[in-house]
Amino acid sequence: MALRGRLAHHLVWSTTTFYLTIAFLASTTSAHAAVPNTPTSPQPFPMSQVSLLPSRWQENENRTLNYLKSVSLDRLLYNFRLNHRLSTQNAAPNRGWDAPDFPFRTHMQGHFLSAWAYCYASTRDEVCRSRAIGFVAELAKCQANNPSAGFSPGYLSGFPESEFTALEQRTLKNGNVPYYAVHKTMAGLLDVWRLLNSTQARDVLLAMAGWVDVRTAKLSYAPMQAVLGTEFGGMNDILADLSLVPGQTKWLAVAQRFDHAAVFDPLAANKDQLSGLHANTQVPKWIGAAKSYSATGTARYFDIAHNAWKMTVQEHTYAIGGNSQAEHFRPPGAIAGYLGKDTAEGCNTYNMLKLTRELFSLDSAGDNGTGYFDYYEHALLNHLLGQQNAGDKHGHITYFTPLNPGAKRGVGPAWGGGTWSTDYDSFWCCQGTGLETNTKLMDSIYFFSGEDKTLWVNLFTPSVLKWEKRGVVIRQETSYPVNDTTRLTVEGKEGSWELRVRIPGWTSGAEIQVNGVRFEGVVRPGQYAVIKREWKAGDMVTVQLPMKLRLLPANDNPNLAALAYGPVVLAGNSSSTTMPTLALGSLRRVGNGLEFTATAGGKTVRLGAFYEAWDYNYNVYWAVSGSLPGGV
Repeated sequence: MALRGRLAHHLVWSTTTFYLTIAFLASTTSAHAAVPNTPTSPQPFPMSQVSLLPSRWQENENRTLNYLKSVSLDRLLYNFRLNHRLSTQNAAPNRGWDAPDFPFRTHMQGHFLSAWAYCYASTRDEVCRSRAIGFVAELAKCQANNPSAGFSPGYLSGFPESEFTALEQRTLKNGNVPYYAVHKTMAGLLDVWRLLNSTQARDVLLAMAGWVDVRTAKLSYAPMQAVLGTEFGGMNDILADLSLVPGQTKWLAVAQRFDHAAVFDPLAANKDQLSGLHANTQVPKWIGAAKSYSATGTARYFDIAHNAWKMTVQEHTYAIGGNSQAEHFRPPGAIAGYLGKDTAEGCNTYNMLKLTRELFSLDSAGDNGTGYFDYYEHALLNHLLGQQNAGDKHGHITYFTPLNPGAKRGVGPAWGGGTWSTDYDSFWCCQGTGLETNTKLMDSIYFFSGEDKTLWVNLFTPSVLKWEKRGVVIRQETSYPVNDTTRLTVEGKEGSWELRVRIPGWTSGAEIQVNGVRFEGVVRPGQYAVIKREWKAGDMVTVQLPMKLRLLPANDNPNLAALAYGPVVLAGNSSSTTMPTLALGSLRRVGNGLEFTATAGGKTVRLGAFYEAWDYNYNVYWAVSGSLPGGV
């Protein structure tokens, strides 16, 4: 019973407003058809061309790299080797979600593969590269030993293949979600293949894909749909993504076997039937729909992905950008009644950012303006950046981000019985996605389009872009969001190209200067400012985005609200376990940064950036009275 209760969120999903006042929600009702993968579609730069500069972002990255470079490979390989009848090298087994008796053990290792690959791609760290390559070599040995283990060709996992037979026969009783775990391994192998050019990762991955093909081809439509009632991660995502690799189109048909009709049909009809569903079971499917649209151009896939994103952001998202309570979607607009210790699962936001990124590439030319990256920035800054323990040298994370009064990160419930994650005793799903989040913080700052004629600046993060096809280097220096200004310096070859800078929907009075002269073009909140000129080395673009206090009320109770200053959600240093009333007129800024004071519950409280509230009790939502003061 204990195991069943602990894993219930991963079992079969049940069949059984008011917009947030955040500007990124203002224009998300596009009904036009997007166009996949055209030369004008924005695409992210290769990770090897973008690096972080010293900042809180880089500090998060460095803490995660410490862990990635110290974790025992033999311990991570233990369950693979044991299952495939190879020596475990006398390694100690892990605990938590990678214990030898845990149903979906080895789900975590794919995240390590991806994170090592991201590490090498962005920093050229040879330790991460050798770890990824070496780990793949050991996985290949496990896969090659399938005849001795009694498994089918291509199978690779830490649990026996018979789990899939039980899944197909609907007799699986132990809480396992076998395709969920296999998906993680496949996704990691694809990253190692692409980013490290590993032919061995390619071969292991294609063998696994072949095994999936053989297994699922035996099932008719109804039995396959029954299989999809159990969480399967992003199997449609990884297979559709694989089909986009030159010469690999055959995997699209396999991907489409994972189209989950019970979830896709309502979304295609723009019906919000998310309430009661396990949230992170669904979001990877939507990413897969976006990938399938890229592969096919079928508008239904775009509608599914876009409608799901719109519903989630508008009706199911807390002020910090995360969603779900106790891992499940609640009724549309229901926020005030679901502020608990188990809100905002990290995996959900990680996957929502992946979905956002895909939709931006497909839909940037539509009427959505800056909506996608306004949301992306908001969720990354206010949820995932602070999900990491800044006082831990290995950058461990929380599973949930609690939003109850007097909450504290690392104290709420977490599957596996922990608080912050650990080196070897946790291995939760959110620990895995946390590894990826903090090794790819640079991957969406800049996009390009128009056959390298346009540069998009989506995020204001200290970083360097090496635009190799143009021979141009862009250096972005900023203390944003502590201050409101960022500076872009151009170096390298001269040339004519277009710069597009996101002007967030929450700002007003934004201003751009080029070489100290005010840019007189359109600089409008919720749009990208477009600067086209003949660029020369030393050109400097300064972007100022004035910030002010604003309220983010709960959809279902406008008298219950969070506070934000510009893009930053503020948290009050408070251990009160009842919802205090905050007198809005008492808010005062302390200095020029993100520190404020206010009166709440008759006491003075200090407020600051929520992403820094990792070691104290806090309030994010308040019962509010009065009006925000002007000029703060």
